[in-house]
Amino acid sequence: MALIDDMRKGSRLALSRVLTLVENASPTGQAALNQLFPYTGKAHKIGITGPPGSGKSTLVNKLAHQLRLNEPAAKVAIIAVDPTSPFTGGAILGDRVRMLALQNDPMVFIRSMASRGALGGLATATQALSQVFDAAGYDYILIETVGAGQSEVDIVNLAHTTIVVDVPGLGDDIQSIKAGILEIADILVVNKADHPGADQSTRYLRSMIRMGHRTSSPSYGKHALKEWQEPEPKENEPEKELEPDWLPPVMKTIATDGTGIMEVVEKIQNHRSWLEKTGNWEKKDAFILREVVKKMVTASLVSKFEAEVPEDEIERLLSDVNRRKVSPSEAATQLVAYNRTGINPHLSE
Repeated sequence: MALIDDMRKGSRLALSRVLTLVENASPTGQAALNQLFPYTGKAHKIGITGPPGSGKSTLVNKLAHQLRLNEPAAKVAIIAVDPTSPFTGGAILGDRVRMLALQNDPMVFIRSMASRGALGGLATATQALSQVFDAAGYDYILIETVGAGQSEVDIVNLAHTTIVVDVPGLGDDIQSIKAGILEIADILVVNKADHPGADQSTRYLRSMIRMGHRTSSPSYGKHALKEWQEPEPKENEPEKELEPDWLPPVMKTIATDGTGIMEVVEKIQNHRSWLEKTGNWEKKDAFILREVVKKMVTASLVSKFEAEVPEDEIERLLSDVNRRKVSPSEAATQLVAYNRTGINPHLSE
């Protein structure tokens, strides 16, 4: 495909066109992804998530700028996901407005995309776009999620390094210690640290990190206490060398003026070094690809179901459910059976 060749040679226009084809889920876009896949696996994907108003876009802007200062030859891609209106289906895509300073840098590519109703803080095509940037030779891919709450944690299934942004003054202190959003963090950032309550938020986060550990993604590592130790080896059993654990640092930043940004970038690099030294980089990649395949299988099955099961059959069963003649579980079982055999089990009884 000529478009792929041009993109691999550095054409930004070709890259933009491939991204559009992929985001629109066109057959040409899928063919491009298949062709590009062997060239992926090198980029460092960095996820930035947190509640609305925490300054994620400004932080991403400063992080990209600092990465470019540290490594003038590095290429940085930014994927900014904006929420879609549930009423009009539109999205403002305004994150890039806060990144005007990067617009003229030929080594930075900013792509905004709408969530299009997808849950979890990302858009359906976010992973596919990150794959395109990876194949295009970008060294860092910064992925900014929509304003996330305590359950929008899909970014952990995509990023090598996940940064969770908190900000003082959004609520009571207990909000910062709830499970979910805190547990996915590889780096915690208290932004707007010049606001009242920043020191208190930092103390709470640090105490919670030390009190517990993350077990939600055992396939590529966990956060654990520094004091954690394995049991004593049994008699005649060789001693195991303890694998050092990553304890998420809590950093304070003021993204508007760049305070603390250099230190956050240093922690990002430290986390990558830890992933590579402990073998968790490969484990994380395997985990990401496994999740991608599972999502694609689910999407394929849903598409097959919609193509094979007549709409009037679905409506008939839903009507039976509404009249309490059939339970939701029984209706689902019949629809799945229809999908597999093409025979309505309800009528065959």
